[in-house]
Amino acid sequence: MTVRSGRAGVTAAVAVAAAMTVTAGAFAAPALAAPPGAGEGHRATLRAMKAALNEAAPGVTVQAKDRHGPWNAAAGTGDLARHTPRGAHDHYRIGSITKTFVATVLLQLEAEGRLDLDDTIGRWLPGVVEGNGHDGDRITVRQVLNHTSGIYDVTSDDEFRRKVFSEEFLDHRYDTWTAEQQIALAVRHEPDFAPGTDWKYSNTNYVIAGELIERITGHPYAQEIERRIIEPLGLRATSVPGTDPTLPKPSSRAYTKLSDEPDARNHDVTELNPTVAGAAGGMISDSADLNRFYAALLRGRLLPKKQLAEMKTTVPKGEDRPGQRYGLGLEPFRTTCGTVVWGHGGDIHGSASAAVATPDGKHALALDFNGPGGEREPLLDAEFCGKG
Repeated sequence: MTVRSGRAGVTAAVAVAAAMTVTAGAFAAPALAAPPGAGEGHRATLRAMKAALNEAAPGVTVQAKDRHGPWNAAAGTGDLARHTPRGAHDHYRIGSITKTFVATVLLQLEAEGRLDLDDTIGRWLPGVVEGNGHDGDRITVRQVLNHTSGIYDVTSDDEFRRKVFSEEFLDHRYDTWTAEQQIALAVRHEPDFAPGTDWKYSNTNYVIAGELIERITGHPYAQEIERRIIEPLGLRATSVPGTDPTLPKPSSRAYTKLSDEPDARNHDVTELNPTVAGAAGGMISDSADLNRFYAALLRGRLLPKKQLAEMKTTVPKGEDRPGQRYGLGLEPFRTTCGTVVWGHGGDIHGSASAAVATPDGKHALALDFNGPGGEREPLLDAEFCGKG
């Protein structure tokens, strides 16, 4: 659901199966799906994939795409009960990578003259962001998209956390969460800061962004994403699943713990109602589609130059994250060798993903761990710097 300065913002999840414990023998040999010789330039990435596996991240799936074409690979375990390997073409929940899709739609609407980034939320959603110091008439669309709004993050609310991130979630995994419900939970708290004075990641911002899309277009945000992005780019593995709790095949199982206790069990969390994340993180995709999406975005296929420049205009993430910056649903990542790539990370129950590309869109990487414990930065360094 969220990625905050390289660490998982949401790591808890749901369970339907008995708890499984990962053993050293459970990590399968890497499963590769690439033409002969296609992986020669990705040896460091493959080593980094295998090194990243652990009890909290039993398997990983990756696609890298460069001038030589796509390279698909997987390592580790996809199903701990059946001891089957992770698939190189798996579908997975992409968490906060969803935010780039949502921001792209709003920027397209700006390009069409249907809104301005400096419009207030109150203009479009009067009375929605109000209470306990929140004032939608002082918050702009831009501030919502770059997380400088100060709006309280619903995922920090005690009630939300109890139902979603503790073992109570086992009783709530099929619950439908509405945008109105999540916004109401958020605004019963005071804002984190006055609009535009600081930065803090808040899923509530993108729940609101989804509502903005619907108010401006008259259509649900899911329908606009499908019409404007998924269909034109031919993203056949990408969907906005609504309330459907299942993952399309091929896919692996997803795992996480619902407690920080030392003896906490590892649960199968594959199925859940995606409205728990909604416009902030509810989408499903695969690595090939994500690489196609970010390459198209950065090459200007989805946005005019002005709006793409707005998207890449960044603000600092704050004093506790020196050097890190965030744009409008898009952020730069600097590798250890100095290469800067653009994209987003995503965390939702049992899935830790990332998708990035070079500014020209010619070299892209998308990946997913089927558990919250996978470190993504080493894979970026391996792919773009040859380290690992």
